[in-house]
Amino acid sequence: MNGRLQRIWVVLRLLAALAVGWYFGWAWGVLTLGLHAAVLALGFVQLRWVNRPPPAWGQLLRAWAREVVASELAFAWRQPWREWAEPDHLPANAPHGVLLVHGFSCNRGRWNGWMKRLREQGVAFIAPSMEPAFGSIDAYTDEIEAGVRRLQALTGRMPVLCAHSMGGLALRAWWRKYGAGHETPHVITLGSPHQGTRMAALGLGVNTQQMRLGNAWLGALPGLPNADCFWTPCDQIVNPAERAILPGARAHRLDGVGHMGLVHSPEAWKVLQEALRAPSLQTALAGSSFNTPRRI
Repeated sequence: MNGRLQRIWVVLRLLAALAVGWYFGWAWGVLTLGLHAAVLALGFVQLRWVNRPPPAWGQLLRAWAREVVASELAFAWRQPWREWAEPDHLPANAPHGVLLVHGFSCNRGRWNGWMKRLREQGVAFIAPSMEPAFGSIDAYTDEIEAGVRRLQALTGRMPVLCAHSMGGLALRAWWRKYGAGHETPHVITLGSPHQGTRMAALGLGVNTQQMRLGNAWLGALPGLPNADCFWTPCDQIVNPAERAILPGARAHRLDGVGHMGLVHSPEAWKVLQEALRAPSLQTALAGSSFNTPRRI
């Protein structure tokens, strides 16, 4: 559904720019296309008053410039038109697996860059487009479980779970429902509102309500035993910035990067590569002289 909505939005933007250009001159038409960047700038400016300590103006400017490119790439190209350009990759005898979970108002096309690189490495991956687009986050757990089970059957080990934005909450909801049947996964979240975000008050849909500050649904979610959380003080979507840090997780701060840009960060990709090289918990326990009880 998000792909269809974004295709409509792209067409409307182009039609509006053509209409303005026809009546007022083509320079004005080009500026009309740039309104997105102007609105995006307001989201970064407000971080000077929301986050403490406030990010420097230079960091915000750098993050805004990168975010204009990242958001246009996502919402004007990959998600509306290239959702299935990189199909799920399930090669026989794959040694590793990765499940990629997108965030709010996105689809699997969000991960096209990562999927291409994982395919080149021979790593199995599944990236679902989660539906309903504006329904409860709990509704995504069954599809996540199906992906985990399929990758487990293929590789013989627990996949690494990677999530952007709201996807991190979907993984926690999945862990609450299905965690007792699995070994502990290595989870990587990028800009996930683990403690909510003030920006969710502006959104529509059940899932945005579940991301609001102080709501009961979010407060009842469990943590994740083995997680890396990437966050940025220049996050125009998840703020205050520290709300993207899950208590007990390994926190990674990135400066000069916006919310959508986190998926393009080489630091996050490096952590994923390290996770893929690490032995699974099951393998590590099998090679030890004793077993340690696991808590869920």
